[in-house]
Amino acid sequence: MGDSDSEQLLDHQEEALPTTTAATAATGSKSSKKLSILPLIFLIYFEVSGGAYGEEAAVGAAGPLWAILGFLIFPFIWSIPEALITAELATAFPGNGGYVIWANHAFGPFWGSLMGSWKFLSGVINLASYPVLCVDYLKLVFPLFSSGVPRYVAILFSTCVLSFLNYTGLVIVGYTAVCLGVISLLPFLLLTLISIPKIDPSRWISLGQKGVEKNWPLFFNTLFWNLNFWDNASTLAGEVEKPQKNFPKALFSAGLLTCLAYLVPLLAATGALPLEQEKWVDGYFADLAEIIAGKWLKIFLEIGAVLSIIGLYEAQLSSCVYQLLGMADLGFLPQCFSTRSKWFNTPWLGILVSTLITAGVSFLDFANLISSVNFLYSLGMLLEFASFLWLRRKLPTIKRPFKVPMELPGLIVMCLIPSGFLVYVMSVATGTVFLMSSVLTVLSIFWYFILKFCQSKRWTEFNHGGEKLDNEEDLE
Repeated sequence: MGDSDSEQLLDHQEEALPTTTAATAATGSKSSKKLSILPLIFLIYFEVSGGAYGEEAAVGAAGPLWAILGFLIFPFIWSIPEALITAELATAFPGNGGYVIWANHAFGPFWGSLMGSWKFLSGVINLASYPVLCVDYLKLVFPLFSSGVPRYVAILFSTCVLSFLNYTGLVIVGYTAVCLGVISLLPFLLLTLISIPKIDPSRWISLGQKGVEKNWPLFFNTLFWNLNFWDNASTLAGEVEKPQKNFPKALFSAGLLTCLAYLVPLLAATGALPLEQEKWVDGYFADLAEIIAGKWLKIFLEIGAVLSIIGLYEAQLSSCVYQLLGMADLGFLPQCFSTRSKWFNTPWLGILVSTLITAGVSFLDFANLISSVNFLYSLGMLLEFASFLWLRRKLPTIKRPFKVPMELPGLIVMCLIPSGFLVYVMSVATGTVFLMSSVLTVLSIFWYFILKFCQSKRWTEFNHGGEKLDNEEDLE
């Protein structure tokens, strides 16, 4: 193919890419409101963090100094690269589906579908843990929910109620996230202010109590899962007001909020009291609040934890639902997944499917299952890094409203560091986790070919947005 023909094709692509990925969304969006920057910030915040709840294990695993350094340094080697990649690709391809669109454009529909399966499974099964955590807090007040039928009913009821909130619309979910975020952060702010007179900075440099062995796998896993999922909000890009402008700003603001939400309470709590390292496990912040300020702050912090869990559920479910919508727009799923509610303009089938899977998994002993889907998420991230680098080479002149200010060699180095960490996380997985991850991957591959067969037989309706991407082969 001649150079002029290549340029014409590329120019055509630059105009077609954003509309292709959101073709069906446009038909159903009518006069729906778009997500503005403030609710987007808090949705990203809840995708990644939700507050300092859960960071206690880093202190228990390695001591205060390593925990502080971890939450100070790790964002630069993991969170910032992931956020930069998300900002560039979400603004270059501003449609629902996010990383599915990126892998599809980079390597074709098979890898786009596999990316979608990996990320959806990891998201929707992780989602199942949040109603369980809500009920675990409720049973502290109502022991009836500790076990048996009442516990199962409470989990199912909370799952349905939380999912219905998502059905009412992304804008409502976004502003709900703002309220939940402010209220759940407030007890940590009070804890920090009350701790200030008691802080002894020398406690920050403690490497841990003598006789307490370092647990490095727990330490790194705690950092990893508390500073992860920056790319999840990319699946909502088609619902965002002026995504090319607002997405990078929202990512930067959410990143700053997340880092402060982790570091400030950690500095306050480790500096205010002598170290009792073995007590630093999940939920210990509530005990610290009672020691530092009294029972009232412990109760407030536990209420904040429940509200944070609700925010995490809503943000994660939104990501899963609009990923399915984007996959339907691309032709990876039947067209019915792009159908929107007449009342709230939300993709109701995606919400229903995600909720049913979540409810089903909630009743399983899913410790190994959670580890397995986290393994799949790591595979998805490796594919995401590869897609980012390959798109820079494959489509160098496509319009990128936000562009990471580095050339390809620098980008490779930027991606190699977090990729090495992903490989480490997968290498320490158990045999059971590796087996389950392999089975889920094989099933995902079969799912792709089954849907291709259904499409060829015209057994159900599919969109054809993804077929336009095949022309990219002509550019090579």
